[in-house]
Amino acid sequence: MADPASYRPQTGEIPTTPGVYRFRDPHGRVIYVGKAKNLRSRLNSYFANPAGLLPKTHAMVHAASSVEWTVVGSELESLQLEYTWIKEFKPRFNVVFRDDKTYPYLAVTMGEKYPRVQVMRGERRKGTRYFGPYTAGAIRETMDTLLRVFPVRSCSAGVFKRAESSGRPCLLGYIDKCSAPCVGRVSPDEHRNLAEDFCSFMGGEAKRFIGRLEKEMAAAVAELDYERAAGLRDDIIALRKVFERNAVVLAEDTDADVFALHDDELEASVQVFHVRGGRVRGQRGWVVEKVEDATTPELIEHLLQQVYGEDSEVQGRIPREVLVPEAPSNHAELTEWLGGLRGAKVDIRVPQRGDKAALMSTVRENAEQALKLHKTRRAGDITVRSVALQELQEALEIPVPLLRIECFDISHVQGTNVVASMVVVEDGLPKKADYRKFSITGAAAADDTAAMHDVLTRRFRHYLTDKAAQVPVVSGEIVNPTRAGAKSTTEAPPSDPAMPAPKAKFAYPPNLVVVDGGQPQVNAAKRALAELGIDDVYVVGLAKRLEEVWLPDSDFPVILPRTSQGLYLLQRIRDEAHRFAITFHRQKRGKAMTVSVLDGVPGLGEAKRKALVAHFGSLKRIKAASVEELTSAKGIGPALAAAVVQHLGSTDDPAGAVPAINMTTGEILES
Repeated sequence: MADPASYRPQTGEIPTTPGVYRFRDPHGRVIYVGKAKNLRSRLNSYFANPAGLLPKTHAMVHAASSVEWTVVGSELESLQLEYTWIKEFKPRFNVVFRDDKTYPYLAVTMGEKYPRVQVMRGERRKGTRYFGPYTAGAIRETMDTLLRVFPVRSCSAGVFKRAESSGRPCLLGYIDKCSAPCVGRVSPDEHRNLAEDFCSFMGGEAKRFIGRLEKEMAAAVAELDYERAAGLRDDIIALRKVFERNAVVLAEDTDADVFALHDDELEASVQVFHVRGGRVRGQRGWVVEKVEDATTPELIEHLLQQVYGEDSEVQGRIPREVLVPEAPSNHAELTEWLGGLRGAKVDIRVPQRGDKAALMSTVRENAEQALKLHKTRRAGDITVRSVALQELQEALEIPVPLLRIECFDISHVQGTNVVASMVVVEDGLPKKADYRKFSITGAAAADDTAAMHDVLTRRFRHYLTDKAAQVPVVSGEIVNPTRAGAKSTTEAPPSDPAMPAPKAKFAYPPNLVVVDGGQPQVNAAKRALAELGIDDVYVVGLAKRLEEVWLPDSDFPVILPRTSQGLYLLQRIRDEAHRFAITFHRQKRGKAMTVSVLDGVPGLGEAKRKALVAHFGSLKRIKAASVEELTSAKGIGPALAAAVVQHLGSTDDPAGAVPAINMTTGEILES
């Protein structure tokens, strides 16, 4: 761990103006981002008495090796720049509100030709309308009920294409829960209007649709069309069921997000109720670990930055009112920032009395219960991970903490399609963004030891290249502002060395390398590191036969107890590497075994082949098409169309067998 005094800037060098600062570790990673009204005062607080800091802040300043800052013109600019850096670098020591679970949203893909209604989780996509979040059971029931009234397409792309090719709709089309645009029952414009009505209903216009259906039912009764009236009656009941599922808690014209917080010395729990049209449309929760001695207004400021900054492109995501338990720090600047994202005024308020204060009390009770549940669930996980890492470090006699572990595995079938995987574990948890796949060819594919030597050489050669490309970072001012649009007091040339280097894929070395295998694989991995001059990365191997742990140049393995948490951790890492490798191997093997009938057509590449298949839907139709009909496909000219006709005529199966089509890739497979 670094001594903070070794990189502390001189007090006179630090300006007293507003700005944003960031701490970096010895490998150049940004580990903390903060902002301050007075940079000198804030940064001096980190170095004046490190022993008096909170445990996590103490760990942060000792893990860092440099600090740098950017001067900005106002507190609003510091707010924008801080958020931009946190989103870009994802510093490990920053306040990060993590969902206590994954929430499903009801999504409508309005960006597609035929919009699709589906349940979606994870990152938001451009051109898609989202409603929620909901609980898993409620969202499925809501979707199933609404499809009766608004029969929008809900099938996958593969099902849609198969129905379009065969001319027969899927089951939902037969039971009237889909308008079947795949077979032309409705036009694209009519289907889009259905999707718009679906979105309008979910957006709070339920009474308009219910009123319209009631008038249509009355007209049907007047015309003695009782069958249609009965169908409309059932539609009204379905819409009312969805509409009345959420209780009215505020005035019908109220759109607000109600946040509440409950915290202790180490963690804080946040809950939010999404109120639209006076009804609670969804609920969401986060849990955060405190890094600094953050006050409630500071936590609320970071919370609103993260919640609305990530989803600001979604229509209706930021409501007119944001109700919070305490006014956030930088209240005026935060209000202005959110108003700019929404394109209209946003009112951040602290309710004092009435229905809104009562609802805030309910949300606060949910936050308190969520923190209790989180601590109950997480206590065992954190303890087990800590014990496993400690046991492994002691058993292998490694002098440094095992903060990052990488595991490598080789996969092949009798020496063909040889591939390797690299999985990464940080602080005992998988870091899937850093997983890597390797294809191995040539002499390196001769056996497992040669393949392991090749993979480790390539991985750490990349590391050395990325490390050499990084500009050494020293404490001081960054005079060139970032992409956030913040203005610094001085302008720097584009080649300013203080600017951070581009993100490197292999820039961060592990403390421990685990290979799947015994002593030969371990020695091959160690030899690869030695040839590159790397001596600060430790290597072990885990043999499957007896789950023995092998060290380099050792005649006897390390035998960990069968109940050892360290052994369990190694086994989980090894199994994850094996899963990742075998998945890649199967993909590669399947691709190699797939031979397209159209591969031999001169000038017909992969993109045009897929366009041809997408246009005609099957090889049978392509064979039956004339040269003129083939030219109607995108990118197919008369000469290429003639070549396709000639090629298919020479390879036509006299028995009349029709090759299958891979609906995922669009490739035409040989029968």
